[in-house]
Amino acid sequence: MARRDISGAVDFAYLEGFAMGDQTVIEEVLALFREQAALWTPMLDPGHPGWRDAVHTVKGAARGVGANALGEVCQRAEDGQASLDEVKTALDTALLDIAAYVHEQALRSLKG
Repeated sequence: MARRDISGAVDFAYLEGFAMGDQTVIEEVLALFREQAALWTPMLDPGHPGWRDAVHTVKGAARGVGANALGEVCQRAEDGQASLDEVKTALDTALLDIAAYVHEQALRSLKG
């Protein structure tokens, strides 16, 4: 994975600016997002009683890391205009971008 694998689902420039370029903070935020995504995913099912709360939580977290497309899909799901499958797809896309970004940063640190 490398920068070429980043689809644009996450605005890393936004996150880098918000964290004032502190790579340690960025890594911690992205790790927390990934850990939380593992908890949210099972809740993104129409049969789960907490799916609305999960979508709302994902929306806020997504916007916080710069995953704007995911945040928008979550908003549409809250408004009844998008399905939970669309939310899961957008979450997966954001997670793939995050994985590619983290991989690229790890390679940069090795070149150091």
